Amino acid sequence: MTTLDSPERTLFTSTTQAFLEKEAPLSHVRELHAAGVSFDPAWWRRAAELGWTGLLVPEELGGGSVSDSGLADLAMVAEQLGKTVAPGPLYPVSVVLAALVECGDRQPHAGTIEALMSGETVASWAVSEPGRGWAPLSPSVTATAVDSGFRIDGTKDRVEAAAQSEMLLVVARCGDGLRQILVPADAPGVTIEPQQSVDLVKHYARVRFDGVVVGPSAAVGAPAETAALVDRLGHIALTLQCAEVVGILQTVFDLTVRWALDRHTFGRPLASYQALKHRFADMKLWLEACRATTAAAVADVAANSPAAGLSASVAKSYVGEMAGRIVQDCVQMHGGIGVTWEHDLHLYLRRITLYRSMFGTPEEHNLRVYEYEKAGRSNR
Repeated sequence: MTTLDSPERTLFTSTTQAFLEKEAPLSHVRELHAAGVSFDPAWWRRAAELGWTGLLVPEELGGGSVSDSGLADLAMVAEQLGKTVAPGPLYPVSVVLAALVECGDRQPHAGTIEALMSGETVASWAVSEPGRGWAPLSPSVTATAVDSGFRIDGTKDRVEAAAQSEMLLVVARCGDGLRQILVPADAPGVTIEPQQSVDLVKHYARVRFDGVVVGPSAAVGAPAETAALVDRLGHIALTLQCAEVVGILQTVFDLTVRWALDRHTFGRPLASYQALKHRFADMKLWLEACRATTAAAVADVAANSPAAGLSASVAKSYVGEMAGRIVQDCVQMHGGIGVTWEHDLHLYLRRITLYRSMFGTPEEHNLRVYEYEKAGRSNR
């Protein structure tokens, strides 16, 4: 999926890869898990210095990308993250930054944008809710207009890095419309309850808002633009997630091919057996299809195309469904060692399993694809 079409992008990709191999290898992921830590703030600041946090931010605000598409560059970073199942709040910070720079009036949030880009501040997107599927445009959390600004009430679920964040971007119902409100994580009335995660270093939390009051400047975007902005943020989150999964699948597939070539039975490499050749061929086909659907989604979302929602749902539907199948096949090909704690395969399987249900399951996005297609037919 990563296309190295310029010297600048080649350098950026190699620098990102070298940084992750040195600063976030699989052994570091295990160390963080043993310490009960999600990520090292100092590590995240160094990652921000590489430009990760500025890829979706325009140049006039201090950001910029190495190609014509900041989202494509960010997807490349996500793909590299998948190779070592690296920690860090790349997605929540990127989504919040996208909201702040793409809203109609970004001036009130200039300080927050700068702090997020430097890595000094971490923020997360509070969009999911308990007991509900992927419905970003139908929140039950409310933002009630009061004299001093807004009062936030309700509960958000599966908020990534909530306990490590200084700010939470809350999607809420306000009257008959939607608003996104930037809430300090330590504001009176905010309660953060850690949730168990199958991933070793991806930490999530349930966040309760009990009469949390914030000023009018905390609103991100005008009421009329919020629904479209929330929809776009969801598309960005989905494409980045799929890009990381592609990086995971390529790494696990390559690892399994090397294992099958090196491991011998009855004097022959495992990879020489016809049955395994067919399984490798199937997995390679599925992997390339995952790469292609993700690349199409990245292109459409980056261009803010009318087909962005359809492409993002197609990618999540296919990648979310096939990724687990590919990694499970790789685990089986490794035999007994593939299911041990000491082997690294389960680190990849854990993240694949987690991502299958984040931002909607494949089944939910199958229905969305159907709705998009039905709407398209009715407009012809």
